[in-house]
Amino acid sequence: MSGQQVDPSFLSLPYRSLGDTALARAQELGASHADFRFERVRYQDVAVRDAVLQSASDREDLGFAVRVLHGGAWGFASGVVLTDEEAVRVAETAVAVARVAAAMTPVPVELAPEPVHADVTWVSSYDVNPFDVPVAEKAAVLVGWTERLRTGAAVDHASAYLQQVLENKYYADLTGTRTTQQRVRMQPGFEAMGAGADTFDAMASIAPPVGRGWEYVVGRGPEAWDWDAEVDEVPELLAEKLKAPSVEAGSHDLVIHPSNLWLTIHESIGHATELDRALGYEANYAGTSFATYDQLGTLQYGSGVMNVTGDRTLEHGLATVGYDDEGVETQSWDIVRNGVLVGYQLDRAMGLMKPELNGGRSNGCAYADSPGHIPIQRMANVSLQPAPDGPSTEELIGRVERGLYVVGDKSWSIDMQRFNFQFTGQRFYRIRDGELVGQVRDVAYQATTTEFWGSLEAVGGPDTWVLGGAFNCGKAQPGQVASVSHGCPTSLFRGVNILNTTDEAGH
Repeated sequence: MSGQQVDPSFLSLPYRSLGDTALARAQELGASHADFRFERVRYQDVAVRDAVLQSASDREDLGFAVRVLHGGAWGFASGVVLTDEEAVRVAETAVAVARVAAAMTPVPVELAPEPVHADVTWVSSYDVNPFDVPVAEKAAVLVGWTERLRTGAAVDHASAYLQQVLENKYYADLTGTRTTQQRVRMQPGFEAMGAGADTFDAMASIAPPVGRGWEYVVGRGPEAWDWDAEVDEVPELLAEKLKAPSVEAGSHDLVIHPSNLWLTIHESIGHATELDRALGYEANYAGTSFATYDQLGTLQYGSGVMNVTGDRTLEHGLATVGYDDEGVETQSWDIVRNGVLVGYQLDRAMGLMKPELNGGRSNGCAYADSPGHIPIQRMANVSLQPAPDGPSTEELIGRVERGLYVVGDKSWSIDMQRFNFQFTGQRFYRIRDGELVGQVRDVAYQATTTEFWGSLEAVGGPDTWVLGGAFNCGKAQPGQVASVSHGCPTSLFRGVNILNTTDEAGH
């Protein structure tokens, strides 16, 4: 937990009295379970193009929700008026919804047990709250980035942006759990755009979004991102890409940098091992999952060097919290061990449904993105682990006679079972006899999930491991958005099918 304190302006809000009132009313009406969630989420976005401020927005989402189990069915309601009368009304509405839903719920809902966490506080790890920094100071940083990018001969236009979130949340339930939490997350970035003789392209920062504060943007701290070096490098990288030859399609060995591989992990492992998808309960945003529950312990997800964990406790992770939205203390666990599927991501209902997973306990994966939405099972920080004494990136490249080195994410496509996919990237370098020999363009790698991870020959050591991630992972209907991190080392894959995207576009 951070040395920071919960924002006093949040602590002054009447969430405790509202929660006590709502829970008491739900209990009076016969709810077997009731929880109360009070949230204040503040969002701030700043955008610059060609050294001119384009937009600066600041908004806040404030309200509370009551969720109940009554007659074996869920009921849910929310409100924004912070009075005891409204808390009573919302609790009564939630119970009324459950009574209607009970007739349509053939199997009564039950929840896995969880120890009581009485009046605990958790704050994410950061140094400087970005909402304490003037917008003018933030805009000046972004303006400076775009001015420097545009000094590059190949750069016609440059943009920069900064997304920030400050999330405060209070949770209470009938068992006596009371949690108060605060977390900060940031996504800074920039992009340079230019035209060559026969093409137009862009080159963006590969800096990941993080659970950090303003110190990340200004490059302070032991793990600071070197923004100055990247701003200086990107125009040259773009110039090289605009002149690069088109890739030769076919089978290639790939050395994939974490700035690209995190997204493949997200789509082909993270979503595929959400248990609600594997059980067929969730089919929105690219479907269910090929990794069905009957294959637990037997599915050869990848090669023997593949070890993947789910983790809601990882410092600076975007999905990191102390307690989830069902009052469960967060944890870390194995999802793939030595290439075999051994675990899933769970909430409390699924934890009790599958007691052989995690001892019949949730692993802390319930989350709602606003007080107006019901908690659903959301992704943990799902990460590929490095080899303790694994090779460097240079050593992995040195093992390849003919292949490609992949840096940075871009577009992707995956089917409704999270099985057939293709991914592009920002930069692809040819590897010849263990050496990088320049960029190529128009590249996508294509595989099935098990073929791709089965071709994983080696993972890099801890020095190659980087925590990437997504600020805007979508799920459910009505749609919800969550942030999630994925760490991984540089990794070597053998014999992956490479498409020439320009040629494919003509078919």
